Amino acid sequence: MSKDKVLVVEDEEGIRNTLKIFLKSQGYEVVEATNGKEGLSLLNDDIYLAIVDIMMPIMDGISMVTILRKQFDLPVIFLTAKTEEIDKITGLNLGADDYVTKPFEPMELMARVNAHIRRYKRMLERIENHESSDHIIKVGSLSLDLHTREVCVRNEFVRLTKKEYEILELLMKSPGRIYSAEQIYESVWKQEAINTETIMVHIRKLREKIELNSKKPEYLKVVWGLGYKIEKM
Repeated sequence: MSKDKVLVVEDEEGIRNTLKIFLKSQGYEVVEATNGKEGLSLLNDDIYLAIVDIMMPIMDGISMVTILRKQFDLPVIFLTAKTEEIDKITGLNLGADDYVTKPFEPMELMARVNAHIRRYKRMLERIENHESSDHIIKVGSLSLDLHTREVCVRNEFVRLTKKEYEILELLMKSPGRIYSAEQIYESVWKQEAINTETIMVHIRKLREKIELNSKKPEYLKVVWGLGYKIEKM
């Protein structure tokens, strides 16, 4: 049985070795890097968590995680000697899942590592089950589960209101088909469409939740003068 891999990105050899000893004692395989650039080159889907120092030569941790987040969803724990609150906020806003300051208590850090990896593996299992069932509608990296009413986009689950979900389900069941605002209203609200302004509001909120850029939507398109559709892919 293969061991779960943890990437340690730390320029101080002593700290790197300490982390390696404790991670191996917890049953993990350790992949080491001395700066952010090297860390990025070692990233792959087999790595379940990264411990990343913020202050490093060549490429710092914040720059590394900013790039990492464009492709990977694995949990990241920032490791730093800095204690200023602004640094913590910056790190978390840029995509870190946790934040530990030096000097750290090794067993406390290992407890956090274990917790984050458990959650990440549950998420991966949930996504795998979500995408392999016959009651899943998929369009590109957007998927909708007709049984659980869950929506997943780019490997992340998004929360929709009841009406947002019903509108998306209607459109995703027939990708490429154009629905007028009146047709959407009558299908979802089950009554005659007298005022369809609410459809525009719901479409806008849907875009904000499923699109990378709601101004340049990839999935939920407007066909001017006709209505709305989910793009075929």
